[in-house]
Amino acid sequence: MDFRKKLLFVALLIFAVIHGTQADAMVTGTVFCDQCKDGQRSLFDFPVNGAKVTMTCADSNGQVTMSREETTNWFGSYTMRLDGTPDLNGCSARVSGSGEGSMGCGEASGPPQNLRLMFRMFDMEMYTVDPLLAQPAKPMQQCASSSNPVPAPPTQHKSPPPFQLPPVAGLPPLPPLPPLPPPPPLIFAEASACPYRKWTTPEYKCYWRGVNPETKVAVVFGMAAARRYGNDMTLWNGLHGRGDPYRTLLREGVTALLNSYNSLQFSYHPLSVVQHMNWALMGSTRTVLLTALRFMRANSGAGNVTCKFTSCK
Repeated sequence: MDFRKKLLFVALLIFAVIHGTQADAMVTGTVFCDQCKDGQRSLFDFPVNGAKVTMTCADSNGQVTMSREETTNWFGSYTMRLDGTPDLNGCSARVSGSGEGSMGCGEASGPPQNLRLMFRMFDMEMYTVDPLLAQPAKPMQQCASSSNPVPAPPTQHKSPPPFQLPPVAGLPPLPPLPPLPPPPPLIFAEASACPYRKWTTPEYKCYWRGVNPETKVAVVFGMAAARRYGNDMTLWNGLHGRGDPYRTLLREGVTALLNSYNSLQFSYHPLSVVQHMNWALMGSTRTVLLTALRFMRANSGAGNVTCKFTSCK
């Protein structure tokens, strides 16, 4: 039994002792946006907020005997609660639509997934569903060339020549418009890992993508992080933590998240960083330290990956 199952078992045991036994069933799962529309998880996929999930149960004749709909939260997860302990082994869940917050990823959906019984105890049942896929109307352009990514040659951003309006008879020429700022750097197709000190250097500020220094830790990592670090802690403040196991975990977790947004071959996917952070925050101090060390090893390149940053100026 892994750590998550142990934690869930202890929580349900305490709940049963304090509140008494109550028959209840729960179904949980997550919806991801299948940006490549290939029917499988990839580095480009992200959790979908506002996706509608429908669970249906049918008898041996194919007649629907039960149906329940739920909407995913900000982290793309959903939870369905049912009174009693119905047998849900023949039931399945699928993405049935999109709502506000789904970011346009719901015009189509992947195949339905069957419910799997995780455990049954004290007249309580918990079922899990393998990740469901919502799909946009068209696959993203990067997907066609992402199967065998080739490192892009280094390029130097050159500002275009200043634009000038044609002269008008009788009027002095207008001054040239200011040059456009250089475009943001491309995501590294090859592996890149940068330690936290690089992310606090002003000359590399253009590599912040997906989040910004003022983004709240609680918004990115969820309720467990909010309870530990408060609602006002920013990612920038989190990068400067040291001396305490939980602050070290936050520093390396934020660094790993930033690295995952900038390199397709980084050791962790953005969602994986969030998951490992939450597992650590719900565990012991030893788990916190081990997770922080794993993040630190990935952020340092594990001895064979370097930081691909070049100055933003």
